[in-house]
Amino acid sequence: MEWGVHLPQLGRETGRDTMMNFVQAIEAAGADSCWVSDHVCWPAEFESKYPYTDDGSFPAPNDMAWLEPISTLTFVAACTEKIRLGTTVLILPYRAPVVTAKQLASLDVLSNGRLILGAGIGWMKEEADVLGMPFDQRGARSNEQLEVFHTLFYDETPQYQGQFYQFDKVKFEPKPIQQPVPLWIGGATPAAFKRVAKYGTGFHAAFQPIPVIKDEIAEVRACCEAIGRDPAELTFSTRVYLDPARAMEDAKSIAGDRDSMLSRIDELAAAGLTHIVIDPVARGGVTGRLEAVLEFMEIARG
Repeated sequence: MEWGVHLPQLGRETGRDTMMNFVQAIEAAGADSCWVSDHVCWPAEFESKYPYTDDGSFPAPNDMAWLEPISTLTFVAACTEKIRLGTTVLILPYRAPVVTAKQLASLDVLSNGRLILGAGIGWMKEEADVLGMPFDQRGARSNEQLEVFHTLFYDETPQYQGQFYQFDKVKFEPKPIQQPVPLWIGGATPAAFKRVAKYGTGFHAAFQPIPVIKDEIAEVRACCEAIGRDPAELTFSTRVYLDPARAMEDAKSIAGDRDSMLSRIDELAAAGLTHIVIDPVARGGVTGRLEAVLEFMEIARG
């Protein structure tokens, strides 16, 4: 099993030293990857429903400080040497695809090939409206964005003519160091599973009970087989709470004491997962969350 850790990208303690100290500590402890989430500008009021809670509520307040993901990972790249850098997930409809491709390619070059592009289509229409970005047909738009990324990253003279995005032949340099860039698609719908099969190198679930994860992995594999793709090519990942005090929903967490955590790890591995992002929940602010992560890494690494 490979382990990722969500970084202290949001909250009252967000800042340079907090981020640097945290990520350097988890890299030294053996974490394989570090991750940031994507929100830019919260509307004061919104009606959109978060897809990963039962009642549709979002678990963080909308006045919380929240660092932008790509620039945060660029900073993290300069503070670290080996840990991979992931987005969980980058919301494609919030961004113009060519500029975003340049930012991502630059991050991969500056990190010496450590980017994992977790990508999704988003859920908050009101935020897209604030950003001046269209949210209609966001699945189809996101598919085209992934195609734009592909031609810019891998073609010598990229060009693209789609329904939503078009450009004639250009030069786009430097290319990402990784060929291909790991592309882990998030989402919990049939359209998302088809997107994984067609475009992704991995599937990245979030805060789902294990029976749901098993069903989603089965759906992704079926979508791969339907288009003649070997699902063994994919990485299967999920994001869970790391919750020693059992403050969060147990079915969506690695929680409790050492034996309980080891049992849940075995269950996640048996479900077909090979990479898990832990999102630490603990008292004591960032210091408390870091202590929980470091203790967990000792357990997980045996």
